[in-house]
Amino acid sequence: MNATEKIEKLVSLKSFAESLGFDGFGVASPELGPAGERFGQWLDAGYDGEMSYLKRGEEKRKNPDLVLEGVKSILCFRTNYYTMEKDMSYVEHRDTGDISIYALNKDYHDTITPRLRQMEEKIQKEFEGCRTRIYVDTGPILEKPLAQQAGLGWIGKHTNLLTEGAGSWYFLSEILMDVALPSSQPADDHCGTCRSCIDICPTDAIIAPYVLDSKRCISYLTIELKGVIPVEFRKAIGNRIYGCDDCQIVCPWNSYAVKTDEPDFQQKQDTLNLIDLIQISQEVFSRRFKGSPIKRIKRRGLLRNVAVALGNSGNTQAIPVLLKMLDDEEPLIRAHVIWALGELSGPEILPVIREKLNDEREEIVLEELKGVIARLV
Repeated sequence: MNATEKIEKLVSLKSFAESLGFDGFGVASPELGPAGERFGQWLDAGYDGEMSYLKRGEEKRKNPDLVLEGVKSILCFRTNYYTMEKDMSYVEHRDTGDISIYALNKDYHDTITPRLRQMEEKIQKEFEGCRTRIYVDTGPILEKPLAQQAGLGWIGKHTNLLTEGAGSWYFLSEILMDVALPSSQPADDHCGTCRSCIDICPTDAIIAPYVLDSKRCISYLTIELKGVIPVEFRKAIGNRIYGCDDCQIVCPWNSYAVKTDEPDFQQKQDTLNLIDLIQISQEVFSRRFKGSPIKRIKRRGLLRNVAVALGNSGNTQAIPVLLKMLDDEEPLIRAHVIWALGELSGPEILPVIREKLNDEREEIVLEELKGVIARLV
């Protein structure tokens, strides 16, 4: 197949991608260059926190040939999920839990994966015998450096991908293939001297331009971290119960974002009243968040986050409900409920907590109680 034929087929693939709902398409070489080295340095610095899967897949992320042997090109796709305008005023609604825009409705994996399967079929028709592999942040590849190579955008100082005229409210996905196609023109960096994302971060997680310490990031703390949230970050979490959009909200490039018409991404979740949410049972959780990205952190993770948000709410009406939650069977929830009670009350709450936890044996709960006693006494 000559170069002209490959270009014609590439144009056909791009047109098909657009018909499926992808609003960005480009081709990257599997050669990552300095991006792989930077990733290794980031891991060595421990910025991955407890995301051990990143370290396990380090070599594959640096070398896509270990993911698909003989890979020659990587098709990169962009999918807009921007469905609602959002500004920083959400932090003032302290009785309401905030979740990242991308998690307002259907799990994006369930929407994008079938489209990639259709793209895969199209590729194999255009290039008979071609071997492929698809990913929607589900495998060990460095999707943002690849997307930048493919011309979809540049990696901003907050480490999200940014696109001129589109911003950053979108998902990335890829198809690896063993056919060499003409690579796209890589995107240039247009962050300039702006540091809005760095300055807005509640936990100072962007420790330098283009460097994120995940261990400090609220998205990591409320989603990826499975255990106890470090006390030092709890007040900064505010009312965020699933992810954090702050660095994207303040980014000037997102003033160009256009809302998507994709039905799967339209807002489904009702207003999340924290007092109501802390009381949901496993049955209600499973029913309410079925098909939502929020199901990923399970009831224990969500209610851990909600307890922290209630502790930050200043709403003393939550105290009786939180005391009832000390009977919850999940130690992780009980531990963070104790912290919330300590934030909303004074020393007078301690005898009540001690009585409720009379037979407590879980270390994380007892450690939390010690911390609250130390603060209140």
